[in-house]
Amino acid sequence: MIETYSPCVAYFSMEVGLEPAMPTYSGGLGVLAGDTLRTAADLGVPMVGVSLLYRQGYFAQHIDESGRQIEKPEKWSPEQFLRPMRPRVQMEIEGRTVHLTAWRYLIVGARGHSVPVYFLDADLPENSEFDRSLAGQLYGGDQRYRVCQEALLGIGGLRMLEALRHDNIRVFHLNEGHAAFLTIGVLEQETHGKGIHLATDLDIEAVRDRCVFTTHTPVPAGHDQFPIDLVRSVLGDGRVSAPAIAATIMDGRINMTYLGIHFSRRVNGVAMRHAQVTRTMFPHTAINAITNGVHAVTWAAEPMRRLFDHHIPEWRRDNHYLRYASSIPKTEIRQAHQESKLALVDMVRQRTGRVLDPDVFTIGFARRATAYKRMRLLFSDLNRLRRISGDVGPIQIVLGGKAHPRDEQGKHLIQMVVNASRDLSESVRVVFVEGYDMGTAAMMCAGVDLWVNTPQKPMEASGTSGMKAAINGVPSLSVMDGWWIEGYVEGVTGWAIDEHWKAATTDEGEAASLYDKLERVIVPMFYRNPDAYASAMRSAIAINGSFFNSQRMVQQYVENAYPVLS
Repeated sequence: MIETYSPCVAYFSMEVGLEPAMPTYSGGLGVLAGDTLRTAADLGVPMVGVSLLYRQGYFAQHIDESGRQIEKPEKWSPEQFLRPMRPRVQMEIEGRTVHLTAWRYLIVGARGHSVPVYFLDADLPENSEFDRSLAGQLYGGDQRYRVCQEALLGIGGLRMLEALRHDNIRVFHLNEGHAAFLTIGVLEQETHGKGIHLATDLDIEAVRDRCVFTTHTPVPAGHDQFPIDLVRSVLGDGRVSAPAIAATIMDGRINMTYLGIHFSRRVNGVAMRHAQVTRTMFPHTAINAITNGVHAVTWAAEPMRRLFDHHIPEWRRDNHYLRYASSIPKTEIRQAHQESKLALVDMVRQRTGRVLDPDVFTIGFARRATAYKRMRLLFSDLNRLRRISGDVGPIQIVLGGKAHPRDEQGKHLIQMVVNASRDLSESVRVVFVEGYDMGTAAMMCAGVDLWVNTPQKPMEASGTSGMKAAINGVPSLSVMDGWWIEGYVEGVTGWAIDEHWKAATTDEGEAASLYDKLERVIVPMFYRNPDAYASAMRSAIAINGSFFNSQRMVQQYVENAYPVLS
Protein backbone atom coordinates (compact mmCIF):
# COMPACT_ATOMS: atom_id res chain seq x y z
CA MET A 1 0.00 0.00 0.00
CA ILE A 2 1.34 3.44 -0.96
CA GLU A 3 1.05 6.03 1.77
CA THR A 4 0.43 9.55 0.53
CA TYR A 5 0.58 12.76 2.50
CA SER A 6 1.10 16.44 1.96
CA PRO A 7 4.78 17.22 1.35
CA CYS A 8 6.31 20.12 3.21
CA VAL A 9 9.79 20.14 1.59
CA ALA A 10 10.02 21.01 -2.12
CA TYR A 11 13.30 20.00 -3.74
CA PHE A 12 14.06 21.93 -6.95
CA SER A 13 16.79 20.69 -9.30
CA MET A 14 17.57 21.40 -12.95
CA GLU A 15 18.24 17.70 -13.43
CA VAL A 16 17.12 14.54 -11.66
CA GLY A 17 18.48 11.08 -12.39
CA LEU A 18 15.99 8.33 -11.58
CA GLU A 19 16.45 5.69 -14.28
CA PRO A 20 19.17 5.12 -16.89
CA ALA A 21 16.66 5.17 -19.76
CA MET A 22 15.10 8.42 -18.56
CA PRO A 23 17.56 11.11 -19.77
CA THR A 24 16.54 13.83 -17.33
CA TYR A 25 20.09 14.20 -15.99
CA SER A 26 23.60 14.82 -17.28
CA GLY A 27 25.80 13.65 -14.44
CA GLY A 28 26.57 13.90 -10.76
CA LEU A 29 24.22 16.76 -9.88
CA GLY A 30 21.19 14.94 -11.25
CA VAL A 31 22.19 11.57 -9.85
CA LEU A 32 22.65 13.17 -6.42
CA ALA A 33 19.16 14.68 -6.74
CA GLY A 34 17.69 11.29 -7.57
CA ASP A 35 19.45 9.66 -4.62
CA THR A 36 18.18 12.43 -2.32
CA LEU A 37 14.57 11.95 -3.41
CA ARG A 38 14.78 8.15 -3.20
CA THR A 39 16.16 8.43 0.31
CA ALA A 40 13.44 10.86 1.35
CA ALA A 41 10.93 8.22 0.30
CA ASP A 42 12.79 5.53 2.26
CA LEU A 43 12.95 7.65 5.42
CA GLY A 44 9.43 9.04 5.17
CA VAL A 45 10.55 12.64 4.69
CA PRO A 46 7.53 14.57 3.33
CA MET A 47 9.21 15.83 0.15
CA VAL A 48 8.30 16.60 -3.45
CA GLY A 49 10.75 17.02 -6.34
CA VAL A 50 10.51 19.55 -9.18
CA SER A 51 12.55 19.55 -12.39
CA LEU A 52 12.13 20.04 -16.15
CA LEU A 53 11.27 17.50 -18.83
CA TYR A 54 13.88 17.19 -21.58
CA ARG A 55 12.50 15.45 -24.65
CA GLN A 56 15.96 15.33 -26.26
CA GLY A 57 17.71 14.49 -23.00
CA TYR A 58 21.26 15.74 -22.53
CA PHE A 59 22.69 14.00 -25.58
CA ALA A 60 23.48 10.53 -26.86
CA GLN A 61 27.23 10.08 -27.16
CA HIS A 62 29.02 8.31 -29.98
CA ILE A 63 32.79 8.06 -30.39
CA ASP A 64 33.88 7.97 -34.04
CA GLU A 65 36.91 6.23 -35.53
CA SER A 66 39.17 9.19 -34.73
CA GLY A 67 38.09 9.21 -31.08
CA ARG A 68 35.95 12.30 -31.56
CA GLN A 69 32.72 12.66 -29.58
CA ILE A 70 29.58 12.97 -31.72
CA GLU A 71 26.35 14.15 -30.10
CA LYS A 72 22.81 13.24 -31.08
CA PRO A 73 19.46 13.87 -29.37
CA GLU A 74 18.34 11.07 -27.09
CA LYS A 75 15.12 9.39 -28.10
CA TRP A 76 12.76 8.40 -25.33
CA SER A 77 9.07 8.36 -24.51
CA PRO A 78 8.02 10.10 -21.28
CA GLU A 79 4.81 8.05 -21.36
CA GLN A 80 6.81 4.92 -20.56
CA PHE A 81 7.97 6.27 -17.21
CA LEU A 82 5.77 9.20 -16.23
CA ARG A 83 2.12 9.93 -15.62
CA PRO A 84 0.72 13.14 -17.16
CA MET A 85 -0.93 15.47 -14.66
CA ARG A 86 -4.08 17.44 -15.43
CA PRO A 87 -3.32 20.92 -14.08
CA ARG A 88 -2.02 23.59 -16.46
CA VAL A 89 -0.33 26.77 -15.32
CA GLN A 90 0.76 29.94 -17.06
CA MET A 91 3.64 32.33 -16.65
CA GLU A 92 5.09 35.25 -18.54
CA ILE A 93 8.38 34.90 -20.43
CA GLU A 94 9.57 37.83 -22.56
CA GLY A 95 6.06 39.22 -22.35
CA ARG A 96 4.49 36.05 -23.76
CA THR A 97 2.16 33.71 -21.94
CA VAL A 98 3.79 30.30 -21.64
CA HIS A 99 1.66 27.30 -20.74
CA LEU A 100 3.05 24.46 -18.65
CA THR A 101 1.95 21.00 -17.74
CA ALA A 102 3.69 18.36 -15.63
CA TRP A 103 4.52 14.68 -15.63
CA ARG A 104 4.82 12.71 -12.39
CA TYR A 105 7.26 10.02 -11.37
CA LEU A 106 6.28 8.42 -8.06
CA ILE A 107 9.06 7.07 -5.86
CA VAL A 108 7.84 4.49 -3.37
CA GLY A 109 10.24 4.05 -0.48
CA ALA A 110 11.25 0.98 1.49
CA ARG A 111 8.47 1.51 4.05
CA GLY A 112 5.71 2.48 1.63
CA HIS A 113 6.09 6.25 1.80
CA SER A 114 5.86 8.04 -1.54
CA VAL A 115 7.66 11.04 -2.96
CA PRO A 116 6.31 12.54 -6.19
CA VAL A 117 8.72 14.10 -8.67
CA TYR A 118 7.23 16.51 -11.22
CA PHE A 119 8.84 17.22 -14.58
CA LEU A 120 7.59 20.47 -16.12
CA ASP A 121 6.73 20.39 -19.82
CA ALA A 122 6.34 23.37 -22.17
CA ASP A 123 5.92 21.32 -25.36
CA LEU A 124 2.26 22.29 -25.80
CA PRO A 125 0.45 23.46 -28.96
CA GLU A 126 -0.59 26.71 -27.26
CA ASN A 127 3.05 27.79 -26.99
CA SER A 128 5.34 29.35 -29.57
CA GLU A 129 7.93 27.18 -31.29
CA PHE A 130 10.69 28.66 -29.12
CA ASP A 131 8.76 28.12 -25.89
CA ARG A 132 8.00 24.54 -26.87
CA SER A 133 11.72 24.01 -27.44
CA LEU A 134 12.38 24.79 -23.76
CA ALA A 135 11.33 21.19 -23.12
CA GLY A 136 14.12 20.14 -25.48
CA GLN A 137 17.70 19.73 -24.28
CA LEU A 138 19.28 19.81 -20.85
CA TYR A 139 21.99 22.50 -20.73
CA GLY A 140 21.43 23.26 -24.40
CA GLY A 141 21.04 26.46 -26.37
CA ASP A 142 22.41 29.91 -25.67
CA GLN A 143 22.12 32.11 -22.59
CA ARG A 144 18.61 33.23 -23.53
CA TYR A 145 17.52 29.59 -23.72
CA ARG A 146 19.09 28.86 -20.34
CA VAL A 147 17.51 31.88 -18.61
CA CYS A 148 14.10 30.88 -19.96
CA GLN A 149 14.55 27.29 -18.80
CA GLU A 150 15.60 28.41 -15.34
CA ALA A 151 12.59 30.73 -15.16
CA LEU A 152 10.35 27.77 -16.00
CA LEU A 153 11.96 25.72 -13.26
CA GLY A 154 11.85 28.30 -10.50
CA ILE A 155 8.73 30.37 -11.13
CA GLY A 156 6.81 27.85 -13.22
CA GLY A 157 7.64 25.07 -10.79
CA LEU A 158 6.27 27.05 -7.87
CA ARG A 159 3.02 27.71 -9.72
CA MET A 160 2.71 24.06 -10.64
CA LEU A 161 3.00 23.03 -6.99
CA GLU A 162 0.19 25.45 -6.19
CA ALA A 163 -1.95 24.03 -9.01
CA LEU A 164 -1.28 20.50 -7.77
CA ARG A 165 -2.48 21.65 -4.35
CA HIS A 166 0.80 21.07 -2.61
CA ASP A 167 0.01 24.04 -0.40
CA ASN A 168 1.83 22.88 2.72
CA ILE A 169 5.36 23.61 1.50
CA ARG A 170 7.37 24.93 4.42
CA VAL A 171 10.89 24.51 3.00
CA PHE A 172 12.17 25.10 -0.53
CA HIS A 173 15.47 23.34 -1.14
CA LEU A 174 17.37 24.78 -4.11
CA ASN A 175 19.78 22.21 -5.51
CA GLU A 176 22.33 24.54 -7.14
CA GLY A 177 21.80 28.02 -8.61
CA HIS A 178 19.77 26.89 -11.62
CA ALA A 179 16.68 27.00 -9.40
CA ALA A 180 17.37 30.43 -7.86
CA PHE A 181 14.52 32.24 -9.68
CA LEU A 182 12.30 30.25 -7.32
CA THR A 183 13.17 32.79 -4.64
CA ILE A 184 11.53 35.56 -6.69
CA GLY A 185 8.36 33.49 -6.89
CA VAL A 186 8.42 32.86 -3.14
CA LEU A 187 8.92 36.59 -2.53
CA GLU A 188 5.86 37.26 -4.68
CA GLN A 189 3.94 34.84 -2.46
CA GLU A 190 5.12 36.56 0.70
CA THR A 191 4.11 40.03 -0.55
CA HIS A 192 0.54 38.79 -1.10
CA GLY A 193 -0.02 40.56 -4.39
CA LYS A 194 1.23 44.00 -3.43
CA GLY A 195 4.27 43.53 -5.71
CA ILE A 196 7.86 42.71 -4.85
CA HIS A 197 8.90 46.32 -5.46
CA LEU A 198 7.18 46.98 -2.13
CA ALA A 199 8.77 44.03 -0.33
CA THR A 200 9.80 44.85 3.21
CA ASP A 201 12.69 43.46 5.23
CA LEU A 202 10.16 41.23 6.96
CA ASP A 203 9.04 39.86 3.58
CA ILE A 204 12.63 39.11 2.64
CA GLU A 205 13.26 37.40 5.96
CA ALA A 206 10.12 35.33 5.44
CA VAL A 207 11.57 34.07 2.16
CA ARG A 208 14.87 33.27 3.84
CA ASP A 209 13.10 31.32 6.54
CA ARG A 210 11.68 29.03 3.84
CA CYS A 211 14.71 28.54 1.56
CA VAL A 212 17.74 26.27 1.80
CA PHE A 213 20.48 26.41 -0.82
CA THR A 214 23.07 23.79 -1.76
CA THR A 215 25.97 24.74 -4.00
CA HIS A 216 27.89 22.01 -5.78
CA THR A 217 30.88 23.61 -7.47
CA PRO A 218 33.94 25.63 -6.45
CA VAL A 219 34.63 26.31 -10.15
CA PRO A 220 33.59 29.91 -11.06
CA ALA A 221 32.46 28.82 -14.53
CA GLY A 222 30.00 26.44 -12.86
CA HIS A 223 27.98 29.33 -11.42
CA ASP A 224 25.47 30.70 -13.92
CA GLN A 225 25.79 34.42 -14.51
CA PHE A 226 23.47 36.25 -16.89
CA PRO A 227 23.49 39.85 -18.18
CA ILE A 228 20.85 41.78 -16.32
CA ASP A 229 19.31 43.10 -19.54
CA LEU A 230 18.72 39.52 -20.64
CA VAL A 231 17.12 38.62 -17.32
CA ARG A 232 15.01 41.77 -17.51
CA SER A 233 13.75 40.83 -20.97
CA VAL A 234 12.77 37.35 -19.75
CA LEU A 235 11.32 38.10 -16.31
CA GLY A 236 10.16 41.69 -16.82
CA ASP A 237 11.48 44.97 -15.53
CA GLY A 238 9.15 44.95 -12.54
CA ARG A 239 10.90 41.95 -11.06
CA VAL A 240 14.47 42.89 -11.90
CA SER A 241 14.25 46.51 -10.77
CA ALA A 242 12.63 45.66 -7.42
CA PRO A 243 15.07 46.74 -4.67
CA ALA A 244 15.15 43.25 -3.13
CA ILE A 245 16.33 41.76 -6.44
CA ALA A 246 18.49 44.69 -7.56
CA ALA A 247 20.59 44.15 -4.44
CA THR A 248 21.80 40.83 -5.91
CA ILE A 249 23.07 42.35 -9.18
CA MET A 250 26.83 42.80 -9.51
CA ASP A 251 28.69 44.34 -12.44
CA GLY A 252 25.62 44.31 -14.60
CA ARG A 253 25.07 40.58 -14.17
CA ILE A 254 22.97 38.39 -11.97
CA ASN A 255 24.86 35.50 -10.39
CA MET A 256 22.34 32.72 -9.78
CA THR A 257 24.35 31.28 -6.91
CA TYR A 258 24.44 34.65 -5.18
CA LEU A 259 20.71 35.09 -5.77
CA GLY A 260 20.04 31.74 -4.12
CA ILE A 261 22.39 32.50 -1.25
CA HIS A 262 20.91 35.96 -0.69
CA PHE A 263 17.42 34.57 -0.13
CA SER A 264 18.32 31.44 1.84
CA ARG A 265 18.48 30.90 5.56
CA ARG A 266 21.00 28.10 5.27
CA VAL A 267 23.66 27.53 2.62
CA ASN A 268 25.47 24.21 2.28
CA GLY A 269 28.57 23.00 0.54
CA VAL A 270 28.76 19.31 -0.27
CA ALA A 271 31.95 18.40 1.61
CA MET A 272 34.06 19.89 4.37
CA ARG A 273 36.73 21.15 1.97
CA HIS A 274 34.15 22.45 -0.49
CA ALA A 275 32.51 24.55 2.22
CA GLN A 276 35.90 26.05 3.04
CA VAL A 277 36.55 26.95 -0.60
CA THR A 278 33.04 28.35 -1.06
CA ARG A 279 33.53 30.68 1.90
CA THR A 280 36.42 32.29 0.02
CA MET A 281 34.13 32.80 -3.00
CA PHE A 282 31.29 34.27 -0.91
CA PRO A 283 33.17 35.68 2.11
CA HIS A 284 30.19 37.40 3.73
CA THR A 285 28.06 34.25 3.82
CA ALA A 286 27.90 31.52 6.43
CA ILE A 287 28.55 28.31 4.48
CA ASN A 288 27.86 25.02 6.23
CA ALA A 289 28.83 21.56 5.06
CA ILE A 290 26.74 18.45 4.56
CA THR A 291 28.85 15.93 2.69
CA ASN A 292 27.16 14.09 -0.16
CA GLY A 293 26.16 10.46 -0.02
CA VAL A 294 24.76 7.83 -2.38
CA HIS A 295 21.65 5.67 -2.22
CA ALA A 296 23.17 2.42 -1.03
CA VAL A 297 20.44 0.05 -2.21
CA THR A 298 20.48 1.56 -5.70
CA TRP A 299 24.25 1.49 -6.15
CA ALA A 300 25.16 -1.77 -4.46
CA ALA A 301 25.36 -4.43 -7.18
CA GLU A 302 23.12 -7.47 -6.83
CA PRO A 303 25.92 -9.80 -5.59
CA MET A 304 26.77 -7.30 -2.83
CA ARG A 305 23.11 -6.84 -1.92
CA ARG A 306 22.76 -10.60 -1.44
CA LEU A 307 25.91 -10.66 0.67
CA PHE A 308 24.69 -7.81 2.89
CA ASP A 309 21.22 -9.32 3.16
CA HIS A 310 22.75 -12.54 4.47
CA HIS A 311 25.20 -11.06 6.98
CA ILE A 312 23.68 -7.69 7.96
CA PRO A 313 19.99 -7.72 6.92
CA GLU A 314 19.31 -4.42 8.71
CA TRP A 315 21.47 -2.52 6.16
CA ARG A 316 18.60 -1.67 3.83
CA ARG A 317 16.60 -0.02 6.60
CA ASP A 318 19.61 1.61 8.23
CA ASN A 319 22.80 2.08 6.19
CA HIS A 320 24.83 2.60 9.36
CA TYR A 321 24.73 -1.20 9.72
CA LEU A 322 27.17 -1.42 6.82
CA ARG A 323 29.76 -0.75 9.52
CA TYR A 324 29.36 -4.41 10.42
CA ALA A 325 30.67 -5.44 7.01
CA SER A 326 33.94 -5.67 8.93
CA SER A 327 32.78 -9.11 10.10
CA ILE A 328 31.99 -10.50 6.62
CA PRO A 329 34.57 -13.11 5.56
CA LYS A 330 36.96 -11.66 3.02
CA THR A 331 36.58 -14.68 0.74
CA GLU A 332 32.86 -13.92 0.39
CA ILE A 333 33.56 -10.27 -0.42
CA ARG A 334 36.01 -11.35 -3.12
CA GLN A 335 33.47 -13.81 -4.54
CA ALA A 336 30.68 -11.20 -4.67
CA HIS A 337 33.03 -8.71 -6.29
CA GLN A 338 34.13 -11.25 -8.89
CA GLU A 339 30.49 -11.69 -9.94
CA SER A 340 30.24 -7.95 -10.50
CA LYS A 341 33.52 -7.99 -12.41
CA LEU A 342 32.29 -10.73 -14.72
CA ALA A 343 29.15 -8.70 -15.39
CA LEU A 344 31.31 -5.67 -16.27
CA VAL A 345 33.48 -7.74 -18.62
CA ASP A 346 30.33 -9.03 -20.34
CA MET A 347 28.89 -5.51 -20.69
CA VAL A 348 32.14 -4.20 -22.19
CA ARG A 349 32.23 -7.07 -24.68
CA GLN A 350 28.63 -6.50 -25.76
CA ARG A 351 28.99 -2.73 -26.16
CA THR A 352 32.51 -2.41 -27.54
CA GLY A 353 33.52 -5.81 -28.85
CA ARG A 354 36.62 -5.64 -26.63
CA VAL A 355 37.43 -8.65 -24.46
CA LEU A 356 38.77 -7.99 -20.97
CA ASP A 357 40.29 -10.59 -18.65
CA PRO A 358 38.36 -10.98 -15.36
CA ASP A 359 41.56 -12.07 -13.60
CA VAL A 360 43.48 -8.91 -14.52
CA PHE A 361 43.71 -5.89 -12.22
CA THR A 362 41.12 -3.44 -13.54
CA ILE A 363 41.13 0.33 -13.02
CA GLY A 364 37.95 2.38 -13.41
CA PHE A 365 37.81 6.06 -14.29
CA ALA A 366 34.62 7.84 -15.30
CA ARG A 367 34.05 11.57 -14.95
CA ARG A 368 32.60 14.41 -16.92
CA ALA A 369 35.28 15.06 -19.52
CA THR A 370 36.45 18.54 -18.66
CA ALA A 371 39.92 19.97 -18.13
CA TYR A 372 40.01 20.23 -14.33
CA LYS A 373 39.05 16.58 -13.83
CA ARG A 374 42.30 15.68 -15.65
CA MET A 375 41.35 12.49 -17.46
CA ARG A 376 44.76 12.77 -19.11
CA LEU A 377 46.74 12.33 -15.86
CA LEU A 378 46.48 8.56 -15.83
CA PHE A 379 47.88 8.52 -19.38
CA SER A 380 50.61 11.13 -18.97
CA ASP A 381 53.40 8.51 -19.10
CA LEU A 382 52.43 5.61 -21.35
CA ASN A 383 55.85 3.99 -21.05
CA ARG A 384 55.52 3.80 -17.29
CA LEU A 385 52.05 2.27 -17.60
CA ARG A 386 53.53 -0.35 -19.94
CA ARG A 387 56.35 -1.05 -17.49
CA ILE A 388 54.02 -1.46 -14.51
CA SER A 389 51.75 -3.76 -16.48
CA GLY A 390 54.67 -5.78 -17.83
CA ASP A 391 56.91 -6.00 -14.76
CA VAL A 392 54.58 -5.79 -11.74
CA GLY A 393 51.31 -7.25 -12.96
CA PRO A 394 48.96 -6.83 -15.92
CA ILE A 395 46.59 -3.84 -15.90
CA GLN A 396 43.46 -3.03 -17.84
CA ILE A 397 41.49 0.22 -17.71
CA VAL A 398 37.78 0.96 -18.29
CA LEU A 399 36.75 4.58 -18.85
CA GLY A 400 33.63 6.59 -19.56
CA GLY A 401 32.32 10.11 -19.50
CA LYS A 402 30.83 12.84 -21.65
CA ALA A 403 32.13 16.27 -22.63
CA HIS A 404 29.64 19.11 -22.91
CA PRO A 405 28.85 19.65 -26.61
CA ARG A 406 30.49 23.09 -26.50
CA ASP A 407 33.53 21.98 -24.50
CA GLU A 408 36.13 21.45 -27.21
CA GLN A 409 38.87 20.90 -24.66
CA GLY A 410 36.81 18.15 -23.03
CA LYS A 411 36.23 16.49 -26.39
CA HIS A 412 39.95 16.62 -27.06
CA LEU A 413 40.57 14.81 -23.75
CA ILE A 414 38.31 11.96 -24.83
CA GLN A 415 40.08 11.79 -28.17
CA MET A 416 43.44 11.71 -26.41
CA VAL A 417 42.34 8.81 -24.20
CA VAL A 418 41.00 6.83 -27.16
CA ASN A 419 44.24 7.38 -29.06
CA ALA A 420 46.27 6.42 -25.98
CA SER A 421 44.35 3.16 -25.79
CA ARG A 422 45.52 2.38 -29.33
CA ASP A 423 49.10 3.31 -28.51
CA LEU A 424 49.09 1.02 -25.50
CA SER A 425 47.68 -1.79 -27.62
CA GLU A 426 47.66 -5.09 -25.75
CA SER A 427 50.31 -4.09 -23.19
CA VAL A 428 47.58 -2.27 -21.25
CA ARG A 429 44.07 -2.86 -22.47
CA VAL A 430 42.10 0.39 -22.35
CA VAL A 431 38.41 0.53 -23.18
CA PHE A 432 36.32 3.69 -23.45
CA VAL A 433 32.63 2.88 -23.04
CA GLU A 434 30.56 5.46 -24.87
CA GLY A 435 27.18 6.69 -23.65
CA TYR A 436 28.09 6.80 -19.96
CA ASP A 437 24.88 6.80 -17.90
CA MET A 438 23.55 5.56 -14.58
CA GLY A 439 23.46 1.95 -15.74
CA THR A 440 27.02 2.01 -17.02
CA ALA A 441 28.16 3.79 -13.86
CA ALA A 442 26.61 1.13 -11.65
CA MET A 443 28.41 -1.68 -13.47
CA MET A 444 31.76 0.13 -13.58
CA CYS A 445 31.73 1.21 -9.93
CA ALA A 446 30.94 -2.35 -8.86
CA GLY A 447 33.09 -4.29 -11.31
CA VAL A 448 36.50 -2.61 -11.33
CA ASP A 449 39.18 -3.35 -8.73
CA LEU A 450 40.26 0.25 -8.14
CA TRP A 451 38.51 3.58 -8.66
CA VAL A 452 40.78 6.44 -9.76
CA ASN A 453 39.94 10.13 -9.42
CA THR A 454 42.32 12.92 -10.44
CA PRO A 455 40.70 16.38 -10.12
CA GLN A 456 42.73 19.55 -9.91
CA LYS A 457 42.58 20.74 -6.30
CA PRO A 458 40.46 22.36 -4.93
CA MET A 459 37.96 22.08 -7.79
CA GLU A 460 36.28 18.83 -6.75
CA ALA A 461 33.25 19.84 -4.72
CA SER A 462 32.55 16.33 -3.49
CA GLY A 463 32.36 13.57 -6.08
CA THR A 464 30.17 10.52 -5.54
CA SER A 465 31.50 7.86 -7.94
CA GLY A 466 34.09 6.76 -5.39
CA MET A 467 31.31 6.45 -2.82
CA LYS A 468 29.40 4.12 -5.16
CA ALA A 469 32.57 2.11 -5.61
CA ALA A 470 33.10 1.89 -1.84
CA ILE A 471 29.60 0.45 -1.30
CA ASN A 472 30.74 -2.34 -3.63
CA GLY A 473 34.04 -2.97 -1.89
CA VAL A 474 36.13 -1.08 -4.44
CA PRO A 475 38.84 1.10 -2.85
CA SER A 476 39.88 4.44 -4.35
CA LEU A 477 43.13 5.98 -5.50
CA SER A 478 42.32 9.67 -5.49
CA VAL A 479 43.65 13.18 -5.27
CA MET A 480 43.03 14.62 -1.82
CA ASP A 481 40.00 16.75 -2.63
CA GLY A 482 36.24 16.64 -2.19
CA TRP A 483 34.87 13.78 -0.10
CA TRP A 484 38.12 11.77 -0.22
CA ILE A 485 39.73 14.04 2.39
CA GLU A 486 37.09 12.74 4.81
CA GLY A 487 37.02 9.12 3.63
CA TYR A 488 40.71 8.44 3.08
CA VAL A 489 42.65 6.14 5.39
CA GLU A 490 45.88 5.22 3.62
CA GLY A 491 46.05 1.52 2.86
CA VAL A 492 42.77 0.90 4.67
CA THR A 493 39.98 2.44 2.56
CA GLY A 494 42.24 3.18 -0.39
CA TRP A 495 45.21 5.36 -1.25
CA ALA A 496 45.96 9.03 -1.80
CA ILE A 497 47.60 10.66 -4.78
CA ASP A 498 49.90 13.13 -3.02
CA GLU A 499 48.73 13.13 0.60
CA HIS A 500 48.97 16.90 1.17
CA TRP A 501 45.44 18.17 0.54
CA LYS A 502 46.29 21.84 1.15
CA ALA A 503 49.26 21.83 -1.24
CA ALA A 504 48.87 23.28 -4.73
CA THR A 505 48.11 20.87 -7.54
CA THR A 506 50.97 19.99 -9.89
CA ASP A 507 50.38 17.63 -12.80
CA GLU A 508 53.91 16.28 -12.72
CA GLY A 509 54.02 15.61 -8.99
CA GLU A 510 50.59 14.04 -8.80
CA ALA A 511 51.17 11.88 -11.88
CA ALA A 512 54.38 10.61 -10.27
CA SER A 513 52.52 9.86 -7.04
CA LEU A 514 49.78 8.04 -8.93
CA TYR A 515 52.24 5.82 -10.76
CA ASP A 516 54.31 5.23 -7.61
CA LYS A 517 51.26 4.01 -5.70
CA LEU A 518 50.26 1.71 -8.53
CA GLU A 519 53.74 0.32 -9.07
CA ARG A 520 54.98 -0.03 -5.50
CA VAL A 521 51.84 -0.62 -3.44
CA ILE A 522 48.53 -1.33 -5.13
CA VAL A 523 49.29 -3.64 -8.06
CA PRO A 524 51.80 -5.73 -6.02
CA MET A 525 49.24 -6.08 -3.22
CA PHE A 526 46.52 -7.18 -5.64
CA TYR A 527 48.62 -9.97 -7.15
CA ARG A 528 50.94 -10.98 -4.31
CA ASN A 529 48.84 -10.39 -1.21
CA PRO A 530 45.18 -10.77 -2.18
CA ASP A 531 44.16 -11.19 1.44
CA ALA A 532 45.47 -7.70 2.22
CA TYR A 533 43.69 -6.31 -0.82
CA ALA A 534 40.46 -7.94 0.33
CA SER A 535 40.93 -6.22 3.69
CA ALA A 536 40.96 -2.85 1.91
CA MET A 537 37.84 -3.87 0.00
CA ARG A 538 36.06 -4.78 3.22
CA SER A 539 37.15 -1.57 4.95
CA ALA A 540 35.88 0.49 2.01
CA ILE A 541 32.42 -0.88 2.74
CA ALA A 542 32.58 -0.80 6.53
CA ILE A 543 34.14 2.64 6.92
CA ASN A 544 33.11 4.60 3.83
CA GLY A 545 29.96 2.77 2.76
CA SER A 546 28.47 3.13 6.23
CA PHE A 547 28.98 6.92 6.23
CA PHE A 548 28.99 8.24 2.66
CA ASN A 549 25.42 7.24 1.97
CA SER A 550 22.37 9.37 1.32
CA GLN A 551 20.55 8.18 4.45
CA ARG A 552 23.13 9.97 6.59
CA MET A 553 23.08 12.96 4.23
CA VAL A 554 19.28 13.37 4.23
CA GLN A 555 19.15 12.86 7.99
CA GLN A 556 21.63 15.74 8.35
CA TYR A 557 19.44 17.94 6.16
CA VAL A 558 16.39 17.04 8.24
CA GLU A 559 18.16 17.80 11.51
CA ASN A 560 20.09 20.89 10.44
CA ALA A 561 18.41 22.47 7.42
CA TYR A 562 14.73 21.54 7.63
CA PRO A 563 13.70 22.92 11.04
CA VAL A 564 10.02 22.13 10.49
CA LEU A 565 10.88 18.43 10.50
CA SER A 566 13.49 18.15 13.24
